[in-house]
Amino acid sequence: MAGITRRQFIATGLLAGGGLAIGTALFHRKDLTEARAIAESGDEVLLSSWVKLAPNGKATIYVPHAEMGQGVLTSLPMMLADEMDLAWSQVEVVQAPAKTPFANRALFRGYLFGDWDVPPAFSPALDLASLKVAELMHMQLTGGSMSVRQTGQFGMRRAGAAARAVLIEAAAEQWKVDPASCETEEGVVYHRASNQSLPYGALAVAAADLDLPRNPVLKTPEQLKIVGTNIPRVDLPDKVNGRATYGIDAELPDMRYAVIAPAPAFGGSVASFDAKDALALPGVEQVFEIEGAVAVVADRYWRAKKGLNALKVEFSPGTRGPVTTASLLAEQDAALAGEELEIDMEVGDVDGAWSDADQLIEGDYSVPYLAHATMEPMNATAWIHDGQCEVWTGAQNNLSAVKVVSDTCGLPFEDVTVHPMLLGGGFGRRGSSSMDYVVQAVQIAEQVPHPVKLVWSREDDLRHDVYRPAQRSNLRGGLDAAGMPIAWQQDFVGKHEPVEATVIPYAVPNQRVRYAEDTAPVPFGPWRSVDHSQHAFFIESFIDELAIRAGADPLAYRLELLKDSPRHRKVLELAAEKSGWGEPMEAGRGRGIALCESFGSIVAEVVEVTVTNGDVEVDRVIVAADTGEVIHPDSLEGQLESGVIYGLTAAL
Repeated sequence: MAGITRRQFIATGLLAGGGLAIGTALFHRKDLTEARAIAESGDEVLLSSWVKLAPNGKATIYVPHAEMGQGVLTSLPMMLADEMDLAWSQVEVVQAPAKTPFANRALFRGYLFGDWDVPPAFSPALDLASLKVAELMHMQLTGGSMSVRQTGQFGMRRAGAAARAVLIEAAAEQWKVDPASCETEEGVVYHRASNQSLPYGALAVAAADLDLPRNPVLKTPEQLKIVGTNIPRVDLPDKVNGRATYGIDAELPDMRYAVIAPAPAFGGSVASFDAKDALALPGVEQVFEIEGAVAVVADRYWRAKKGLNALKVEFSPGTRGPVTTASLLAEQDAALAGEELEIDMEVGDVDGAWSDADQLIEGDYSVPYLAHATMEPMNATAWIHDGQCEVWTGAQNNLSAVKVVSDTCGLPFEDVTVHPMLLGGGFGRRGSSSMDYVVQAVQIAEQVPHPVKLVWSREDDLRHDVYRPAQRSNLRGGLDAAGMPIAWQQDFVGKHEPVEATVIPYAVPNQRVRYAEDTAPVPFGPWRSVDHSQHAFFIESFIDELAIRAGADPLAYRLELLKDSPRHRKVLELAAEKSGWGEPMEAGRGRGIALCESFGSIVAEVVEVTVTNGDVEVDRVIVAADTGEVIHPDSLEGQLESGVIYGLTAAL
């Protein structure tokens, strides 16, 4: 979604919808027919793209997102099952196939319109536009904190409610009663007045012939029974007992293993290589060049690795020639000192406020490049056979992976199959724009007459990541006579996503944020929380500097600047209360507080540290969060705890 505005999407989406509005019903029926051909077996009936029913009442819920530890295989089915009025014991969860009928239209509906109640007259066009855009962009994306906020709210809940509605309608038609007189509970439709009932499984075939309502009535929070409870996560048992299959676990008959020697510099290429010694080793079968690397293929992984160690290869330098950390930082400094900074946001009269300020404070901050360092190194298994290409891998957008494979090997989209696997970590590394490992696996498979699994070494995984960028930020503040900020300016290098990451929650009347383009040759990749991970550090550190200059308590200073922001204040106050803010601490120990709003959630943390001879040791982190509606409390707690660990890893 980067670089595409909401206005542009509304315009293009409604044009697409208007142009095909006459065929809306037919199109949706065709789409559902294709999905049924893929998903149905035996007597099962697919009621919508994401839920099918068996005669015994078992409901299979398809999740169009990747599971990489965040619990999405549990939270999203909870939302659908609750709206459909299923018992959790009736639910089976599977990963949605990487097929076009399972494209995730809910992402676009949520992104464009949020919780706006779309007028019924526009709903068909909106649904069609969302679907077409999702199909055209091959959308099954997992990222941007969109799974629950978008797919859950605008997809799963509506799919469950719509399925419940047609099941009620099917029962009412059979009983010749008013659907409004029927009710449901745990997979059964009841008509209390006539003492009749039918399980969902007995109604599935009849319900599948009915048109799904476009704007089904959703339950009120008081009516929900599953959402908000700590149902055991569906992915954890197999992860504990070892049955879970990640991309790296893919095994096929007669499979080969590949490793690569990639060009060490970004943009570099292979100048020459000598494979004689490598091919002389047991099990090594092939050595050849692919784009930017040399591949070694063997009948076992360690044999391929030994062959790689024996390989003699020379590389050409990258497109920029020699690059160092010092040269990159010098480029950023020069960019910030230039005259061509882009305006990110401007409010009030910043230039005029400087002359009115009693004190001016400046702060310069920088953060380094960070690799994702996922637990599971990059890998993919590819097999080209019989005019088709199959790939087994973990990806954050499986449908987009099909397009990547199709573009790489030149086979038609419909002749490519991607088998979704669990992800041993992602947070952007396995996203739509960073599937280099999939491309390489397919390039290798084009030259190997067997299924072939490419596995990156840990060293290559760190040296050839797509990185959270090194970033510099210069901040300037102007304080009035009372020590409160009347002017705020931030200049930084490299704007990515989300666009609101530089927005401060504090009431400063005059603000200006500018940025310079990042010209470094190091590839960018979304990293957990994206630009918030840098800008929250910049902003909150500088707020502390302003508070110190004003002689104010950092908590009290923030609260004063948040007088008109009750949600932010409550989160800060709760974190302070639970941490014992203000209570004295022994010598050598201290605490700090910070606040961030990211993707609709507000989080405050208090960190307690001990400093010994300049070394910092973190003793305790207290977290308070306002995330809105909580679907699965245990997953939320796990997200907050893992966020603390992730942040401390990056900081220390």
